[in-house]
Amino acid sequence: MLTLILTTTSLLSSAQTAEIPSAILNAYIQEGLQSNLALKQESLEISRVTESINQAKALFYPRLTFNPTYSLAAGGRRLQFPVGDLLNPVYATLNQLAGSDRFPTNIPNVNELLAPNNFHDTKLSVQYAVFNTDIQYNYLIQKDLLSAQEARKRVVENELRYTIATAYYQYLQTLDAFRIYDNNRAVLRELGRLNEKLVANNVATKDVVTSTRYEISKIDQQLAVADKNRQSAKAYFNFLLNRDLTADIQVDSLLTRTLPPAPPALGELQQTALQSRQELKQLGGSLRASQNAIKMNEASLKLPNVYVGGNAGFQGFGYTFSNQAYVVGQVGLSWDLFKGYEKRSKVQQAKIQTELVQTKMTEVEKQIQLQVLQAYYELDAANESLNATQTGLANAEQTFRLVDSKYRNGQALLVEYLRFQNDRLTAQIQQVLTRYDVLLKRAALDRVTAIQ
Repeated sequence: MLTLILTTTSLLSSAQTAEIPSAILNAYIQEGLQSNLALKQESLEISRVTESINQAKALFYPRLTFNPTYSLAAGGRRLQFPVGDLLNPVYATLNQLAGSDRFPTNIPNVNELLAPNNFHDTKLSVQYAVFNTDIQYNYLIQKDLLSAQEARKRVVENELRYTIATAYYQYLQTLDAFRIYDNNRAVLRELGRLNEKLVANNVATKDVVTSTRYEISKIDQQLAVADKNRQSAKAYFNFLLNRDLTADIQVDSLLTRTLPPAPPALGELQQTALQSRQELKQLGGSLRASQNAIKMNEASLKLPNVYVGGNAGFQGFGYTFSNQAYVVGQVGLSWDLFKGYEKRSKVQQAKIQTELVQTKMTEVEKQIQLQVLQAYYELDAANESLNATQTGLANAEQTFRLVDSKYRNGQALLVEYLRFQNDRLTAQIQQVLTRYDVLLKRAALDRVTAIQ
């Protein structure tokens, strides 16, 4: 019994054109790009990073704040000063000397709570950063991170295209396998009817009937496995498209009749991959963000921050607003002259991060070249295997026809018929596997070159 092996691998595109070789498959891929849940998550991540850019941009604008406060206080520290005890005797003496009550002699001593009671400060504050390198470079960093996130989404799209295409191929592969097993079952059932006639006419013994029934039972088992594979492949394909798992799938019967054209030369494919792979663009965005982080920390180390601002409002005891208005203007400068070498450490940390990303980019470039090389030669080997299986299938078909004719004329044994029938079944399955393997390997090559 031959077990159908389903292999799950990545994207479908053409190394020469962006056109999917099947209108039906292309429609399914577009549907998947619109409805796939993983891709929706990436879109939400882009929206999140975009909001971070809006937040960074908002720091360039003035900040206007309405900030009223009202205080009630009881107990606590008090400000005590004997101003009455000091001045009242002096003023009484002056009044006696002057012969009048010109100076007050009932000044009370000061005994006030330090915490203000029944006090309000109702103000409108404005603050604007005239020069702040952190704000400037933070905005640039957020833009770089958005570019990296957009490239990541395109990576996911690339993988999803490949996954949908291969899942579609796998589903068609299970249909062909089921058809082959079903056709061979029909051949064995016809053989069973022939053997029953031979036994009825005393031309053969009953063992030919039981042997044929045993072979039919083996085919029935293989059909059950093939049907299970078909249902699993169908459910997986619908899962990728975020559809009902049992939804019908339209079959493109012409898809496998014409194999894709030969790919360009290996060197050309490697250069195309280095220019097109979104992983490198994603790392490029991260690299620019790290470089801007270096500039931000170096500028923070050398330059101050300058801001202007002011307050306007009312301040006093009780909410009367009478004779309580005030206005304050401010010009400020903030400059960390020494902070325990923290900023130098941040500069060094950003440089290390930049070097780390650059090293990662070099590694990814070499990985991409290796992936293209492996996919290129795997496709070449798959094409060679397809040629071999096609030749083998033609020979197996011709041999089976000869044995079938000889058996019907009583010139061959049943064991010979069954052996060559199994050989033909094996050759048919192998031919289906290798034919779809060519499509899968071509899809893998197109994935690593990232042509869309």
